[in-house]
Order: sequence, then structure tokens, then C-alpha cells
Amino acid sequence: MDSTPDAPAPPTRSAIVTRDLSRVYRMGGQDIPALRGVNMTVPAGRYVSLKGRSGSGKTTLLNCVGGLDRPTSGTVSIFGEEVGRWSERKLTQWRRNNVGFVFQSFGLMPTLSAYENVELMLRMSGASGARRREHTVHCLEQVGLTKWMHHRPFELSGGQQQRVAIARSLANSPSLILADEPTGELDSQTAREILGLFKTIVEEQRVTILMVTHDSLSDEYVDTTLYLRDGAIMSATEMEAAASEEQRALAQAEAATAALPDPAPTGPDPAEMQAAAAEEQRALAQAEAAMAARPDPAPTGPDPAASARAAQAGASRRAGDTDVLA
Repeated sequence: MDSTPDAPAPPTRSAIVTRDLSRVYRMGGQDIPALRGVNMTVPAGRYVSLKGRSGSGKTTLLNCVGGLDRPTSGTVSIFGEEVGRWSERKLTQWRRNNVGFVFQSFGLMPTLSAYENVELMLRMSGASGARRREHTVHCLEQVGLTKWMHHRPFELSGGQQQRVAIARSLANSPSLILADEPTGELDSQTAREILGLFKTIVEEQRVTILMVTHDSLSDEYVDTTLYLRDGAIMSATEMEAAASEEQRALAQAEAATAALPDPAPTGPDPAEMQAAAAEEQRALAQAEAAMAARPDPAPTGPDPAASARAAQAGASRRAGDTDVLA
């Protein structure tokens, strides 16, 4: 019997390692911490999602990993190289050759076709014309868009635009893809297609993908899910405990509110309003009665008797005038 012990398995290479990573923003004279000592390890060739509430620091962490933002303290290592202290020039070159980015809003050039959006990345890296043509078509084939390669973004659906964005992220054969809410603007069926496409890319090309998402569908596709809360990485158990504590505190607050006495009415007292209305009715009735008891006013036109006497005198004068003429 061979008693030789098995050789130890080679250590798994890490794609992303952060240690005590902090990012503090200065706003209005106040320090606003976005990341609080994040310690995270993502193995190479894995499909990992990063979840958390809005404002928990997910996008800030993604930007620090991709060299788009600089940490206030702590370290960021990508495939063994600490990138957090590199110059901007070196970071730009590194991103161009090693990192693919996929954004929620697609980030495509609206005046360029799908083919041109992908080819642009190869132009920026200095690839030859033949290399650009061959690899651009290959990337579009991977995402199933060769039939639409000459269409502009406004001629494509949201899912097709995101596929172009993924093809563009693959143009320079990156070792790492960083995706920020890639399914945030897609319907559930299209979201499944994009999540499945990412999984295929990881399995076939051994690319590492770190994806920020709120999409619960992602749990069916990713290898691992990390949770970020208030700028710190938490385990699933810790997140569940925190959620339970929040639910308990909310229930206690609702119970305390229900136990409070009803607040005193802030509007007029209904009884007082009814008494005031009755008083108004009484005053109106008295005014109407007083008006009815007053004598009729003297006529303001001519006196009928005086009018009759004046008419008779006029007739007598006319009669006298007749006698004189006769």
C-alpha cells in the first residue's frame, strides 16, 4: 500500500484582494465615509456578485478596484499587483489592456455602429487593421450580434445594446470584467440572457467577473455573492441577522406608535361650530321679523287727488278759452 501523502493542491490565485480599504469623501467641511476597512478576496476565474442597499458603497468599491477612484487608505491588489498607488498614466494603460467595464446605461457611442463601438477599443490599444476586423467580429459573435453589427445603438433593443457593451469589454481580452448593475434597465427575460452570457464567458475564457447588482436573478448564475453594508463586507449570516434586527426594531416602533393615545383634534370643536350656526339662524330670524313689522313706506310718486284737481282746472280753462273765441 502506497503511504506517500498526497501533494498539496496549488494555492488558488486571487484576482482581487483588498485590505483595510477605506474611502472618505470631504463634503461641506464634513468627512463622509463610503468604505470602512473593506477586506475582500475574489479568486481568479470566478463569477462574483456584490450586493447591498443603495448607498452602501458598492460602486465606490468597484471604482477603487478598477482604478477609477483612489482609496483614502488600505490597499487594492489585482492579480498580485497593488494598483492603488500607481500613477494615472500607468492606471490608464493597465485599464486599457487588462480590465473590461460594463455599465447599467451601456455607455455606447451613439453615432457609431455596434461594430465601430467594439473596434474603437482595439484602435485605442494600437491593434492592426486586420487584427481589429478579426477580433471585433469574433467578440460580436460571442454575444450573438453579428447580424446587427452595422446597426447604431438607437436601432437596437436594450438587451442588444448591453450585448454590444459586453462585446466591447471583451475586445482587449481582459483578465477582469467589472460590471455595475448590468441588468438594471432590462426586463427579466433579457436579464437572464445577460447573466447567462456572463457565466459562459467565465467558464469558457476563465475571465474573472465582479458584478454589482440588486437583481435577485443573479443568485442562480454567480459562483459567490458578497454583501456590503454601510461600507463594510458582511457575510450572508451577518446580513440576515442585521435584517432580522431591523425588522424587530421596526415592529417595536410600530407597536409603540399604536400604544400612543389619539392626539387631540387640531381643528374647531364640532359642538362649538353647531352652536355658532344656530346663533346665526336665530339672528337672521329676528332680522326678518323686525323688517316685517315696519309700516309701508310713503309713496314717492305724485298724489292721485292733486293730479285729478289739476286735470279738472285745466279743462275749465280750455272751456273759457272756447267761449272767448266764439
